[in-house]
Amino acid sequence: MPCSRIALTPGEPAGIGPDICLQLMQRSLPCELVLVADGELLSQRADALGLEFRASPFEPSSPAETGAVRILQVDGGVPSTPGKLSTTTAAYVIETLCIATAFCRAGDMDALVTGPVHKSVINDAGIPFSGHTELLAEISQADDVLMLLAANQLRVALATTHMPLSSVPSAITPSLLTGKLRLLVAGLQEHFGIPSPRILVCGLNPHAGESGYLGHEDSDIIAPVIEALAAEGLNIEGPLPADSLFVPAKLEKADAVLAMYHDQGLPVLKHLGFGRAVNITLGLPFIRTSVDHGTALDLAGRGTADAGSLRAALDTALHMLAARIP
Repeated sequence: MPCSRIALTPGEPAGIGPDICLQLMQRSLPCELVLVADGELLSQRADALGLEFRASPFEPSSPAETGAVRILQVDGGVPSTPGKLSTTTAAYVIETLCIATAFCRAGDMDALVTGPVHKSVINDAGIPFSGHTELLAEISQADDVLMLLAANQLRVALATTHMPLSSVPSAITPSLLTGKLRLLVAGLQEHFGIPSPRILVCGLNPHAGESGYLGHEDSDIIAPVIEALAAEGLNIEGPLPADSLFVPAKLEKADAVLAMYHDQGLPVLKHLGFGRAVNITLGLPFIRTSVDHGTALDLAGRGTADAGSLRAALDTALHMLAARIP
């Protein structure tokens, strides 16, 4: 099997992204890793952590080499201090993502793995930014995308992502749910080798609406979508009360769960596998995985950050490549 070439963006330079990328480089790699970043910034962080930083310039035309580490240089332009956010680095963070995406779309990279970014400092710099998922969808010109998080055997997808809770009910429409569920089924088939995925769908309201006494979205919007897709032969069940869906007896019969909003499903997943969970974006024209945590400014530059989630993100990207249906 040919060697895979994986692009890696460290994310916010003041956070632990550079630290965990450098930690990842210290182990034997089952692929070629291309750091889309400022080499000088990484070299300075490596010196501070007492880690080796050795990377040769990236050449798209050269064959991928297992275990090799390359650098696709993106000038940061300004110094960065671990633990101290600065709006002056926001444009650099966005540029690394745009460049990595362009190389993935051109076929020069097989997948993209991303480190954690800090949303507020990017917005404070005057760059509208709601998250990796939304930005990558925009610059990839993807019709629709789906955020899927995985930890151990649990996979949780999100019908809506980064929006206020007050905006969620109006966002849950038949067209949105139909699109997200189709993306989830196709993604599990294509990237995880599951021919007929079994999907459980959370209700929006407590007790999935309690027959209308606690809201009508579950019976009027969610249930008809599930019935229509089930009539097509898709293995989808719901809407189910979220407080009783995430129990072993239910989950052992499911390949994935679709939650209605960000904090409905992710607390369960992160409790189960924090530090080992992976964020996956389905619907892009390339494979993208990411860490399940934030920038952890208080740990940056101290040598105490855990690279477990980044290792899991890399391993998941490679697994998805291996399982991908041509």
